[in-house]
Amino acid sequence: MTVDKQLVPFRGRCPFRQYIPSKPAKYGIKSWVACDSRSSYAWKMQVYTGKATSRGPEKNQGMRVVLDLTKGLSGHNATCANFFTSYELGQQVLERNFTMVGTVRKNKTELPPELLASKGRQVLSSRFAFMPTITLVSYLAKKSKNVLLLSTLHTQADISDRHDRKPAVILDYNCNKGGVDNLDKVVGTYSCRRMTARWPLVIFHNILDVSSYNAFVIWQEFKPNWMPQKRNKRRVFLEQLGKALVKPLIQRRQHLPRTEAASALVKAVQSATARQQPEESATAPATDRATAHRRRTLRHTRCAAGVRNTSAKAVHTHTVTLVPSGRLAKTGQGDPEDTGCRHNTRTTGGLNEK
Repeated sequence: MTVDKQLVPFRGRCPFRQYIPSKPAKYGIKSWVACDSRSSYAWKMQVYTGKATSRGPEKNQGMRVVLDLTKGLSGHNATCANFFTSYELGQQVLERNFTMVGTVRKNKTELPPELLASKGRQVLSSRFAFMPTITLVSYLAKKSKNVLLLSTLHTQADISDRHDRKPAVILDYNCNKGGVDNLDKVVGTYSCRRMTARWPLVIFHNILDVSSYNAFVIWQEFKPNWMPQKRNKRRVFLEQLGKALVKPLIQRRQHLPRTEAASALVKAVQSATARQQPEESATAPATDRATAHRRRTLRHTRCAAGVRNTSAKAVHTHTVTLVPSGRLAKTGQGDPEDTGCRHNTRTTGGLNEK
């Protein structure tokens, strides 16, 4: 799992709009995201609405975000940036049967001075510090520039055989840190976003984009052989998904659109649906046809009194109560053919004739 922030581009008015210069959009609505590091499947998202006005600045916000986004998961590993990582967070995730790997800021009080010092060290060298449940590593990538990482997953001082001699902790972090960034990339490639000045609509568009990508990831897991050796699978999937979502609405549409292309599309869909309905009704069981006929008969039951309005402004409403005729005939109350129709006529002008 990867836990990081996402910035949805937006420059309109919003009380919690953020400015992040490291992001391509720079201005937008920030969300905390936890997603799969391999497929970028979004597990949970949380919109950042700013600090509360009644209270002061939130303490340990990074730890709270990670614990909220990973709630319900067990047996996984979370890769975090230095904003989230802390010694207390490492202890909290271990209680949930969870591990964590992330970079650490140098102003943390739990770091030993030997890991912070870079003077007199050889370039590409590593120093490790071990605790019963946590491993700390300091890697000197350049002169006077060391990188600090904290891990509850690694328990040994493993160093790779590459020319840069990076520790295994750093290699694992580099492989899993880009899950949210890749999600931003794939969502931006095919997006339903439109220009708008309303921030709720911006959040809604982002939810649609992320949900459609999650559906594509699930589809690939269930259909691994779908469209092999094709590079536009996601575009084709989104086209089919959009058609499947709008087809029921087109079938129920009663009026044709004004544009010629849209009108032709509605006619084609409705005609194809009309051709399929007779075939389905012919293969339906006799009981289903009888039930449908009885429903149509009850739906079209006319008023026994035969009320006819001669005025266009007259409003006639009636309630039909279907009572078994046998019970009426047995008790001798009313006419067996009577359906119990009660009339309520309200005239706004003109005459009503019965």
